[in-house]
Amino acid sequence: MNRCPITYNPCEEGSYSEKGLKLLSPALKSLSLLEFTAEELRAEAMHRAAKMSIQGFQPKLSAILNIKDGLFVIVDKGGRYILKPQHHIFPELPQNEDLTMRLAASIGVEVPLHGLIYSKDGSLNYFIRRFDRKGQKDKIAVEDFAQLAGLSRDTKYNFSMERLVNLIDHYCTFPAVEKAKLFKLVLFSFLIGNEDMHLKNYSIIIRNDKVELSPAYDLLNSSIVLKGDIEEIALSLKGKKRNLNRNMLVNYFGKERCNLTDKVTERILETIQAKLPTWFNLIDISFLSSEMKDKYRELLQKRISILGFK
Repeated sequence: MNRCPITYNPCEEGSYSEKGLKLLSPALKSLSLLEFTAEELRAEAMHRAAKMSIQGFQPKLSAILNIKDGLFVIVDKGGRYILKPQHHIFPELPQNEDLTMRLAASIGVEVPLHGLIYSKDGSLNYFIRRFDRKGQKDKIAVEDFAQLAGLSRDTKYNFSMERLVNLIDHYCTFPAVEKAKLFKLVLFSFLIGNEDMHLKNYSIIIRNDKVELSPAYDLLNSSIVLKGDIEEIALSLKGKKRNLNRNMLVNYFGKERCNLTDKVTERILETIQAKLPTWFNLIDISFLSSEMKDKYRELLQKRISILGFK
């Protein structure tokens, strides 16, 4: 029996579950294969890169969902979804990102609709619904923290977590609420080995006349993909980017820099602790290879120990 790459639920027939299709649209009856191979999608992404408003080291394509015909269509303008095919160097990034986003959602981190879809060569592609779009034409005001800090794509690492907190204090409507969200996201990123949370991977969004942190995106266990002696955090914390520990992350960052109360920090820690068993279950049923599942579990277990979780 197949497992649906959108919901991870078993499929009685076909590649996608009914629930998975309904998440994309209540009117969607089926979903065809993307009409490209992984190599062709990468070529398309390179060809269209200058037209994309969202860039990064992963190849990306803009797409719309044609509900009548049951397929994703790649477009230059007006896309409501971002597609990420397999990378030519780094293995299994779509499967990795989809799993990591699911783990984040399980502890209450807001994430957009996302999942995996098949290409005609059987390769898996990651999709995510854009949260900066509404209706057919309307855009929602979103700015990443590099823009807020007056920095560029080339200088997005030249910052610190302490200064990022100051930006939240300055721009967000209810800073205390957003700093609690940030604290949870930082703990999560450390636990799952996401060491590439630079300034462009944090954004604010204006919704209901309120400035707040945007839904999370680009969450990836990069530590099991990158080779060599890697850092543990993209933006320095207390002047360090590696050898982080519970005292630095919880007491210094959470309580001292984010000014969170003991009650708030403990509630966030308890939320994460309660969901850790389900994380291992999700890794088990994910679409990662056995080798990558083992690497994911090993790193997660190591970080759980560092933070003092059971």
